[in-house]
Amino acid sequence: MPAYPRSAAARKPDMKPHHSENDHLRDFTTDARVLTIATIAVVVATAGLFAGIALLKLIRLATNIAYFGQFTLADLKLQDTPRGLASVLVPVIGALIIGLMARYGSEKIRGHGIPEAIEAILLGRSKLGLKVAILKPLSSAISIGSGGPFGAEGPIIMTGGAIGSLIAQMLPVTDNERKTLLVAGAAAGMTTVFGTPIAAIMLAVELLLFEWTPRSFIPVAVAAIVAEVERTVLHLPGPIFPFQGSMAVSFVGLGGWVLVGICAGLLSGLLTQMVYACEDAFQKLPIHWMWWPMIGGLVVGIGGLIEPQALGVGYDNIADMLDGRTLATAALMLLVVKAMIWSVALGSGTSGGVLAPLLIMGGAMGAVLGGFLPPADAGFWALLGMAATMGGTMRAPLTATFFAVELTGNTHVLVPLIAACAAAHAVTVLLMKRSILTEKIARRGHHLVREYRVDPFALTRVREVMTSQVESVPATMTLHGAAAFLTAPETRHPSFPVVDENRQVLGLIDPPAILRWRRAGTHRTTTLGELLAGSKVTLAYPDEYLEGLSDKLLMANVSHLPVVTRDDGRLVGYVGWKDLMRVRSRKQAEERDRSTLLGFGTRRGKRTDAVESL
Repeated sequence: MPAYPRSAAARKPDMKPHHSENDHLRDFTTDARVLTIATIAVVVATAGLFAGIALLKLIRLATNIAYFGQFTLADLKLQDTPRGLASVLVPVIGALIIGLMARYGSEKIRGHGIPEAIEAILLGRSKLGLKVAILKPLSSAISIGSGGPFGAEGPIIMTGGAIGSLIAQMLPVTDNERKTLLVAGAAAGMTTVFGTPIAAIMLAVELLLFEWTPRSFIPVAVAAIVAEVERTVLHLPGPIFPFQGSMAVSFVGLGGWVLVGICAGLLSGLLTQMVYACEDAFQKLPIHWMWWPMIGGLVVGIGGLIEPQALGVGYDNIADMLDGRTLATAALMLLVVKAMIWSVALGSGTSGGVLAPLLIMGGAMGAVLGGFLPPADAGFWALLGMAATMGGTMRAPLTATFFAVELTGNTHVLVPLIAACAAAHAVTVLLMKRSILTEKIARRGHHLVREYRVDPFALTRVREVMTSQVESVPATMTLHGAAAFLTAPETRHPSFPVVDENRQVLGLIDPPAILRWRRAGTHRTTTLGELLAGSKVTLAYPDEYLEGLSDKLLMANVSHLPVVTRDDGRLVGYVGWKDLMRVRSRKQAEERDRSTLLGFGTRRGKRTDAVESL
C-alpha cells in the first residue's frame, strides 16, 4: 500500500485559482437521469396495475371454487357457503397447497410480503425473481380464497415490487435505480387495490425506500399517480369505503382521539407479540415447515365456524363498521376471533397481507370503545381505530393517516386521524423494539434502523476538525534522515507531509514507504523531494465537507491527508480518520447530553447530567 503519492498531475489543478466548493454544492444530488427512471416507472405502474387486478380476480375465483364449487367471478359471500361443517377443511387444503408451493417453488412466498420486499431492497440489491412474481399472487389468492384472514395488499406489494425489479434487471440501471423501480411497482400495486396513491407514496417513504431523495420520490410518485389514473379509466371504485362522518374539534374530543390511539398502540403490541409467539411455537414442532400452514388452516377453519365474518379479506366488515351497523358485542367477537386465527395463520408461514386484518381488528376495537367515548358520527371511532392500529403496528403513522383519508374520501377527519396515529406510534415505539415488519428481518440476523437524520459529515467542513499546527518534513531531507526521524522515540505520528520551500505538499512519508525505497536500492542520500518528484498526491481543502473527504481517504487508501489552500496550495492543516470519528461522537453527545442554555440566577450552559461533552 503506497503511503506516498505517485503523480504530480493531480496537484496541478490545485495550483490554479479555485472557487469555493459551495459553487457546485446543491440541495439535492439528483440529475436528469431521474426523468429516464420516471419514464420506466410508467411501464412498471401499468404492469403493476394489471397484476393487482389479476390478483383481486384470482382471490374471488379461488373463493368461489373453494366454498361454492363454482368457476365464476361472481361476488359470493363466504357465510352463504353450502359446505356446512366441511368448510373447516377448506383452509386446511388451501394451506397444504401453499406449503407445497413454498417448498418446491419459492420459500419467499411465505409471509405477508412487506418484510421480504424490505429484505430484498436492503440486502439483495433489489433483485426479485420471476418465481416470486408468479407464485406470490397465486399463493395469496389460494390462501385468502380458502378463507385465510388476510388482505391482498402485502402480496400485491411483493408482486408489484417483483415486476418492477424484473423490468429493472433487464435494463442498465444502478442498484439504487433498481430499488426505486421495485418500490414504484409496489406503490402501483397498492394503489390498484385500494385507490390510495398518496398513502402508497407515503408507504414508500416511511417503509421501503430508506431514503428521502428526489431520485427515488419522483419515479415512485409517477408510478402511484399513473396507476390511480389508469384504475379510474378502468372504472375501479374509489374511494372504496365512502364515509362522511366527523366530530367537532374540542379538548374533550382530543382526549378521545388520543385514548383511541393509546389503545390501538397497546393492541398493536399485543398482535405483534401474538404473531411471533405463534411463529416460535411452530418452530418447535418436530415436522417440516411445509406442514405448518395446514395446522394454521385448521385453526382458521374452526374460527370460521365460530365467526364466519372473520374469514377472508373482510372488506364487508370495514364497510359495516364505518356505516355504524356493527354492534359492540359483534365487534368484540370479531376482534377476538380475527386476532386468534390471523396470528396463528400468519405465524404458520402461510401467504397473505396484514393491512386489511389490521383495519378490521382496529375498527372492531374502535367500535367497542365508541360506547365509552364522547358522541361522534356513526363509524367515526371505528375509523380512528382502524388507522391508529395500522399506523402503530406498521409504525407508519403518516401512511395510516393518509390511507384512511383516501379510503373514505373524507378530509374532515384528518386532524383526529393524525392525533390517534401519532399516539399509537408513540406507544409502540416506547414499548416495542421492532415492528411486526422488522421483527421478521431481525430474526434473520439483520438489524434495521428506521430513523433518518442528516449525516454530520454533510454539515461539517474540514477546517472545523483538522489539526492546524502541522508537523511536516522538508523536501531537502534525505532518505537516511527520514528513516532516523520516523524511528526516533520523540516522533509522535506515523506519517508526515513533505513540503517544499513554499510549503506546497509534495507527498507523504511513513515507515512502510521508507522501507520500500530502501529495499528498492535507493541511495540513502537521495532527498525526499527527488523521491516524490512527479508523484500523485491527494489533497484536502479547508472548505470541503467531510462527506467528500471520507471518499478521498478511501480512494487514496491512506489514514491522513494534508489540507492545503485552494489558491496557492500552501499546507495549512492535517486531517485523518480519527477526526471524522470525533464528529460522530459529538453528534451522539448532542443527543445524549443535557444542558441549560438559558438560566435565571444560574450559570448558563450548566449541564444537567454527569456526562462531559466531547
